[in-house]
Amino acid sequence: MLKERVKLWRRPELGGVELLRAHYVAQTFGRHTHEGFAVGVIEDGALGFYYHGANVIAPAGMINLVNPGEVHTGHAATRGGWTYRMFYLDADLLQEAAAQIADRPEALPFFRAGVLGDEPLAHALRSLHAGLETGELSRLEAESRFLTLLTQLIERHAQPRPRVRSVRPEPAAVRRARDYIEACYAENLSVRDLAAVAHLSPFHFIRVFQEQTGLPPHAYLMQTRVRRAQALLKQGRRIVDAACATGFADQSHLTKHFKRALGYTPGQYRNSIQDA
Repeated sequence: MLKERVKLWRRPELGGVELLRAHYVAQTFGRHTHEGFAVGVIEDGALGFYYHGANVIAPAGMINLVNPGEVHTGHAATRGGWTYRMFYLDADLLQEAAAQIADRPEALPFFRAGVLGDEPLAHALRSLHAGLETGELSRLEAESRFLTLLTQLIERHAQPRPRVRSVRPEPAAVRRARDYIEACYAENLSVRDLAAVAHLSPFHFIRVFQEQTGLPPHAYLMQTRVRRAQALLKQGRRIVDAACATGFADQSHLTKHFKRALGYTPGQYRNSIQDA
């Protein structure tokens, strides 16, 4: 039988969100509440818990969710226990998200169901959580994906669902953000940096930017970095120097994104120039 294991950490840049990855077998949670929202995805096994007046089971692949102040329990629903990844979110964060989605004051979102069958959202939760654990995500990508996830959770499952602000063209706002990325691509940019430049709320900025460019902000930034690194390699710069100058963590980080974007490595590109 696998031993129980628990890892808990925080990400201050995401509004102080607390994250948990755990495997429990004998653990039993008595009746308790949380000050904020608890949202997670079951990776293996099954979690049973009392929620909103009923006993429910969340098997692998499902989202488990608890509202602030809602009495609930927790226990293994299979012999092998359960493994899950959890986000513990401040209530004010989701209320702010709902208000920015609707572009007007909104009440605190409420989720009636404690178990959600939403495969794309479950995949997004798991993928983001894993990326935040390994530290492989840039600040801009972590923030972009996190805010997008909150938006999708509220729009799809909050009751009543908030009125979603329409995404209208904001060419001047997007142009300001793109110019800022082009000028500051090597910096550790944040969503709030770009939203401030665009004069839009962070949630609305992400939607507008992707609608008009076809890319989320972090993907546009990475594309810009790859393009600038390619230009430096063409000038004869070493790969490690090009990586450092364009905001990549190291040479392997540049190689990963260079290959993904262009289909060949920085080394192959440099060799092609030298052979020409």
